[in-house]
Amino acid sequence: MSVTEKVIHCMMAMQRYPWEQGVCAQALYEAGRDELWIPMACDAVQRQAPDGRLAMIGGDIAVSDPAANGEVCLRAWQRTGNPVCLRGAQRMLDYLLHTAPRTGDGIICHNTISFAEGFSAAQLWIDGLYMVPPFLAVMGCMDEAAEQIRGYIRHLYDEKAGLFFHIVDTADGRYVRDKHWATGNGWALMGLARVTEAAEESGRPDIRKETAGFLNRLLEAMIRLQCADGRFHDILDDPASFVDGTSSLMMAATVFRGILHGYVSKSYFDAAETAYRTVSKKADGMGLIHEVCGCPDFISEGTSAEAQAAFVMADAWREKLAATIGQSEKCAGQF
Repeated sequence: MSVTEKVIHCMMAMQRYPWEQGVCAQALYEAGRDELWIPMACDAVQRQAPDGRLAMIGGDIAVSDPAANGEVCLRAWQRTGNPVCLRGAQRMLDYLLHTAPRTGDGIICHNTISFAEGFSAAQLWIDGLYMVPPFLAVMGCMDEAAEQIRGYIRHLYDEKAGLFFHIVDTADGRYVRDKHWATGNGWALMGLARVTEAAEESGRPDIRKETAGFLNRLLEAMIRLQCADGRFHDILDDPASFVDGTSSLMMAATVFRGILHGYVSKSYFDAAETAYRTVSKKADGMGLIHEVCGCPDFISEGTSAEAQAAFVMADAWREKLAATIGQSEKCAGQF
C-alpha cells in the first residue's frame, strides 16, 4: 500500500469535528476519490443542524467551520443528482447569508462564544478564510466571498510581517491570539487558492486578480521563514516554537495547484517539493503523520485530521501538476 493510501486510511479512522469532516472530504474530492467523499458529503447533510449548519458534531458553537462541508455537498449533487445534497448546500448558504452572527462590518464570526475570558463572541479566526469564502464563491456569491476575504485582511493581516494573526475580537479590536500561526496562514493560502480558481471559472477576472495577488504576497512572506527542510515553525517567526508539517503541506498544495492554474510562479516549486518530501517521511507505518500541530488544542505537537487532509491535497495537486506540465521526472520518487 502506498504512503498516500495509508494516510487516507488513517484520516478516515479519525474522529472529526465539522471543519475536519469538511477538509477531509474536500481533500478526497480534489484527489478524485468519489467513493469516499460523496458518502462523507451525504453524512454532513445527515448531521445538518436545523438552522442549516452542516456536520454539526461536538456542540453548537461553530459558525464558520460547518461551511467547510459546503462545496462537497454541492459537488455530490452535481455528480449524483441527489437533491438532498443540493438542499444541504443551499441551507448552509442560507445560514451564512441570513442567520450567522457577523461583526459590525459584516464579516461572519467564527463561533457563537468566546473561548477566552474577557473577550466577546465577535471573533474572527484566520481559519475561517478557508471555511467560508470558497463555499460562497462556488455557490455563486462571488462578491460576498471577496468581501469576506477583505474583512479578514482588515482585521487580521499584519502589514509589517506580511502574515495573518490568528484571532481578533472585533468588538474592541483586541487580539485574542496575536501570533503568526503557521497553520492559520496555511488555511488562508488554501482558501485564497480556491476562491481564485472559482473566480476564474465564474468569469470574474477582477476578483481573480485581487485574490491571486494577495495570495502571492502571503506566500512570499511565508517562504521567507521556511526552514531548510521545507517546513515552518508553528509560530512562523518564532524559532523557539516546534516545527510543523501541516502548514508546510498546505503551502505545498497551494503552490502545486497555483502553478497548474497559472497564478503562482514556478519558482516556488522547489519550496513546495522540499516540504512535501520532508513531511512524507514523517508518516509512520500506518500512515499517521507526526510532527504536526496537534489536535485537540492545536498549540502543541501531535497529530491531526487536517494534517492528513493537507497531505492528500498536496499529493493530489502534485500529481496533477506532474501529469500536466511534465514534472513527472522531478516529482517522481520513493518516500
